[in-house]
Amino acid sequence: MSSALTDLCRCPIVQAPMAGGASNPQLAAAVSDAGGLGFLAAGYKTADGMYQEIKQVRGLTARPFGVNLFMPQPDGADAGAVEVYRNQLAGEATWYETQLGDPDSGLDDGYDAKLAILLDDPVPVVSFTFGCPSRDVLDSFARVGTLTVVTVTTPEEAQTAQWAGADAVCVQGVEAGGHQGTHKDQPETDGAGLGLLTLLTLVRETVQLPVIAAGGLMRGAQIAAVLAAGADAAQLGTAFLVTPESGANALHKQAMTNPLFVRTELTRAFSGRPARGLVNRFMREHGPYAPAAYPQVHHLTSALRKAAAKAGDAQAMALWAGQGHRLARELPAGRLVEVLTTELAEARAASAPVGQGDER
Repeated sequence: MSSALTDLCRCPIVQAPMAGGASNPQLAAAVSDAGGLGFLAAGYKTADGMYQEIKQVRGLTARPFGVNLFMPQPDGADAGAVEVYRNQLAGEATWYETQLGDPDSGLDDGYDAKLAILLDDPVPVVSFTFGCPSRDVLDSFARVGTLTVVTVTTPEEAQTAQWAGADAVCVQGVEAGGHQGTHKDQPETDGAGLGLLTLLTLVRETVQLPVIAAGGLMRGAQIAAVLAAGADAAQLGTAFLVTPESGANALHKQAMTNPLFVRTELTRAFSGRPARGLVNRFMREHGPYAPAAYPQVHHLTSALRKAAAKAGDAQAMALWAGQGHRLARELPAGRLVEVLTTELAEARAASAPVGQGDER
């Protein structure tokens, strides 16, 4: 691992920031205490809500941790297409006895207010999703001693992050669960994302930055593979989603290994942006018709998803999951870090060259 990242965690394991409740203070603290790097997800929270969780993490661990921010989105959604989708979802709202949300609830996710808090009371790491901050923002974090990480899905996005002054990039393969962290939402590229190992190699040959690899990683041997391919650390989300510390809904956790859910797909059905989740009824029925409109569709379906969860119906929940979801293990987060570290060491030992004098 590079020296900057090495100072933050004893083992090259990063817990992915999972917005929507899974990445809570208990999970982040447990991962950091075990030697990994825990992350809070500030997405969908108010600035004060984010700050309260930061204080909770500090009360639970003295180890470094990170906070992830969503970049503000351009106002380019087709209002007519969003209204058509609202009409299509009217029957769902009636069935779950709830109201559809206001698609115009905001595009910036409280970005400026969150920046102000993080610059005034710095945390060790801040990462960004759905775009790259300006050089001024990244320079401001550098001045207060915060390392910055930009999520990228192409070599070009990695190059943009390097030019802007990011300290590292999180390379997200198409296998990853949840939202694809593309800098621009272009429907014509849906389904064209690169697999992690190919993307990792392309990025390593494009930029001179430390790399965190993300996408479908569930076992120590996979971590060993991405490290061998040039990553400095591995980021895992789905693997930590089922831990007791995770704040994910119990139905979501159970679905990871439920034989009823056999595969994942990328869909715009729940948020208007491509995101990988377990295929359920809602995704099948509405995914083909969902417009490219984030976060408008997210706001529109928010109450609907909550109502489905309250009703105990996983068929209308956003069951975000990576391609490796069937490999999920219901272990405490700290224990999972230990197991992954052991598996990593075993994989490295198994692939090490035979020592001189060894007669095998």
